[in-house]
Parts: sequence; structure tokens; C-alpha cells
Amino acid sequence: MNEIGKTTLWFAGIAAALATVSACAPDGPEHIKNALYDTGAQGKSDADARLPAWIPDDATAITEAIRTTGSERILRYTPGRSELPANCAKGSASATPATLSADWWPAGQERRTDVVCDSAWYVVADQGAIYAYRPETIRQR
Repeated sequence: MNEIGKTTLWFAGIAAALATVSACAPDGPEHIKNALYDTGAQGKSDADARLPAWIPDDATAITEAIRTTGSERILRYTPGRSELPANCAKGSASATPATLSADWWPAGQERRTDVVCDSAWYVVADQGAIYAYRPETIRQR
């Protein structure tokens, strides 16, 4: 086999190995799952849904990024007529910076939060949308 054939064979082997690794990794190499829901009610009743209970059922256009190897999450939705429930109260911004990012998540948004829901979610209303951040609580090894 000539050098070009060996090089081609080598690259083909590497590509096959990388494809196998990516296929085995849950939700891709970044371990992030993205979810979209039309309404809060749908996002809480879907068999695979993980939306927190504090999101109003009439919230719409919900998009969420979920770290599948931990607990960190970011989400955005358009509020309906319902207010945030009583288990959401004024609070300080998160001291833990977000490591998740998305094109719909403004950089540093977690530092602008002013409401805390369920003692775990940091929430802020911004330009007609609600943004929420849940910091990582699982210790990585």
C-alpha cells in the first residue's frame, strides 16, 4: 500500500472512532439536551418533560437547555396571564455563573436575576420574556 493509501486508511479509522464516541455519548459530547414546549402545561405533562412546577401552565414558547450529567439548566419562556406562584420571591442573583449557553440566553443573564423560585431557580423578566437559571448542584468527579 502506498503512502496516500495508508494516510487515507488512517483518517478513515480516526473518523470511524470519533463517530462511535459521539454516538455513545448521551446527548452529544457536551452532554446537553435541548427541549422546546409550546406551553407550560405541555412541558409538565410530557412523559420526558422536566419543567419545574413553578412555570405557569399558560407560559408559551418555552426553550430549555439541560445538562444531562448534572443539574444545571437555563430556560426562557413568554409569560401568559398567570403570575409566578407564591413559592417565587424576591431574591439575590445567583453567585454561581452559568456554564451552559444558548443563542437565546443573554451572556451573564444569571447575574441579573432578582427572583428565586423553589429555592433553586434564579429568575428575571427581561424584554417581555422570563429567563431562569438553575446552577449545578451535583459535584463532578
